[in-house]
Amino acid sequence: MKILKSIQKIPGGLMVVPLLLGATVNTLVPQALEIGGFTTALFKNSATALIALFVLCNGAQINVKQAGKPLYKGVVLTAVKFLVGAIIGWFVGKTYGNAGVLGLTPLALVGALTNSNGGLYAALAGQYGDSTDVGAISILSLNDGPFFTMLAFGITGLANIPFMAFIAVLVPIVIGFILGNLDEDLREFLGKGTTLLIPFFAFPLGAALDFRTIIEAGLPGLVLGVMVTVLTGLAGYFASGLFGERKAVGAAIGTTAGNAVGTPAALALADPSLQPFVASSTAQIAAAVIVTAILCPLLVSFLDKRKSNGKGVTVNA
Repeated sequence: MKILKSIQKIPGGLMVVPLLLGATVNTLVPQALEIGGFTTALFKNSATALIALFVLCNGAQINVKQAGKPLYKGVVLTAVKFLVGAIIGWFVGKTYGNAGVLGLTPLALVGALTNSNGGLYAALAGQYGDSTDVGAISILSLNDGPFFTMLAFGITGLANIPFMAFIAVLVPIVIGFILGNLDEDLREFLGKGTTLLIPFFAFPLGAALDFRTIIEAGLPGLVLGVMVTVLTGLAGYFASGLFGERKAVGAAIGTTAGNAVGTPAALALADPSLQPFVASSTAQIAAAVIVTAILCPLLVSFLDKRKSNGKGVTVNA
């Protein structure tokens, strides 16, 4: 059986197929992943540790002469993600109020649009980009959690959280970077992890999702997920032209991370006037997490193939 080759034919298959399998198991028989031991450790609780190892392996592939490039890419993509979410959220809030439009609240819009799935970005960057694209996660990780959403709403009470998140993500990248530049053999050895680890952290990422969330959120949740992928994904794609060449991997920011589900509640603690919109916004963001995890790899793969076929545009900065 040609299982691996069949998976690789699917857009973003190494990431998407295990992720969907994990979500399916968690939706239908979640108890199967809770039996303890190695099973739960690997298939349910391993995502963070494996992603950390993944970015360490990618950090080892960054040549010391290219150290500034990952930081530059991270700043550009983070700024794009924040600006798109903040502008749309501000417009909807000013025009329609906190209740939003078409069932979508400003709280859900900003919470989903300004946040990205770092693990999925790293996986797509590893498959469609290079080590400098993966290294951009050290800056892009700043949008994990409620900080940028709070900035968009004019709240700055959690200003210390992104700094610690930055340090926490940066450490394994720096360690890999040091090891790879000290020893070429170590760089080659760790290079295997840039592909091998993808399906193994994709499954537990999926095992944290439940397809029933989409049903609970209804049409607004689906629309929000599509908006995140299309608007921020394409914005990242076109912004990647600032790197010297427009690359499909720029669209890998078109996701919403699972931790964004807690953003509405966090904001309501800082601004009680948002409390009536927490429940609906939470369901919508949860739906966007699932929808973007499916659509974003498809968009990146489409843009990559379009460029490979000579239909894309190369932009020299």
